[in-house]
Amino acid sequence: MKSYVFPGQGAQFEGMGKDLYETNKDAKNLLDKANQVLGFEITKVMFEGSAEDLRQTKITQPAVFLYALAKFKAGNFSMTEDSVVGGHSLGEITALVAADALDFEDGLKLVSERALAMQDACEINPGTMAAILGMEDSLVEEITEGINEVVVPANYNTIGQLVISGSHEGIEEAVAKCTEAGARRAIVLPVGGAFHSELMQPAQARLSNAINAMTFKTPIVPIFQNVDAKAHTDPNEIKELLKRQLTSPVKWTQIMQNMIKSGVEQQTEFGAKVLTGFIKKIDRKFATEII
Repeated sequence: MKSYVFPGQGAQFEGMGKDLYETNKDAKNLLDKANQVLGFEITKVMFEGSAEDLRQTKITQPAVFLYALAKFKAGNFSMTEDSVVGGHSLGEITALVAADALDFEDGLKLVSERALAMQDACEINPGTMAAILGMEDSLVEEITEGINEVVVPANYNTIGQLVISGSHEGIEEAVAKCTEAGARRAIVLPVGGAFHSELMQPAQARLSNAINAMTFKTPIVPIFQNVDAKAHTDPNEIKELLKRQLTSPVKWTQIMQNMIKSGVEQQTEFGAKVLTGFIKKIDRKFATEII
């Protein structure tokens, strides 16, 4: 079996998509359509914008979605019955479009709405995130549970790498306690908010309305979703789990472990090499490719 996976926010880079746009007709058509749907030339920012321009949430999320999907479309990949898909955070929406559970235009509108909603939530409920490296997940969980501030596990990225999310005070205390408890590193991340925590509740409410307004179909292959790390094909289940995503942890470690248990032996990542690094920490011999 083979998995097709799509990265989340953080996979952006200057000039992203320019070469693809100039050399592949399918990618060009997709990116031109994106400009029309969004009402502004996101391609101009992707191709010519600075790193700072690309860090704006309203730009980052659609750009990462578009680049990964353009890579997928340009390669004319066809999913067969022995395939599955998955995406890290934002990448879950890319995976849904790739698996024909959501059409491109709705997927892009949803990503754009997600980005704007998250930006607003960051202003309403300020917060941040930190990466805890070289510590058992259970110990990080125990430390965060003992802190009298909002601070929770947010991204189970791979074995020995758990990102936590919460208020500035909560993250500061958690970083200090994890360091004291023996974490190899505990680093506050340069992000604009407490993603995948209860502080994203205003964004979740807004995103739920957008999801309810869209038509979801049965994906052509199962999608492993962030909230429960399980494979799903029922459109109603997919929608409900997607609604919960912004305030729930991304269980990517568990997704990769469950994919392997289900018989997946190969992984293709589109648009980045982040998720490939994660799977290699679980199984160094796992076959991977980056498109």
